[in-house]
Amino acid sequence: MARISPLIIAPPALFAGLAALFIWGMGRDDPDALPSTFEGRAAPAVAVIPLADLPIFDDGDLTDGGVKIVNFWASWCAPCRAEHPNLEKLAGEGVTIYGVNYKDKPAAALRFLEDLGNPFAAAGADESGRMGIDWGIYGVPETFVIDGKGKVILRFAGPITERSLQADIRPALEKAAAE
Repeated sequence: MARISPLIIAPPALFAGLAALFIWGMGRDDPDALPSTFEGRAAPAVAVIPLADLPIFDDGDLTDGGVKIVNFWASWCAPCRAEHPNLEKLAGEGVTIYGVNYKDKPAAALRFLEDLGNPFAAAGADESGRMGIDWGIYGVPETFVIDGKGKVILRFAGPITERSLQADIRPALEKAAAE
């Protein structure tokens, strides 16, 4: 009886394994979704410094009973510029948005808001990136929907597009309002 060499079996077995991983990955709901350990838990501490003369926010603002959004952004971030009209739209609808200017130059941040409008009820700067680390952000923009008790309902990584506004942000705002 002829013996089959492992070298003949290995390539097809390796191919089958990789194909199975590929098929499994394709079936995931959102392959770009980044997990958040904060969803369902209290929001981490707010640690911002004033951004010029803009109103600033703190931990108490996150637990004041109203639904709100915390948005990490920067003037050097092209996706932040792309999402800005949707933040303006939400602010125009009465959604309270707190801005965290992340690792940015104050003058550039203020010019960004002057050029595009300021959707933030209050904003502060995270020049060192420490608050961003504490909140677990991977980059900017990142957005958190917070309920009235200060609990994180949703962490959304990436720019808020019209599609994500309808599919993710608005449902999270409704959920936050119901809790």
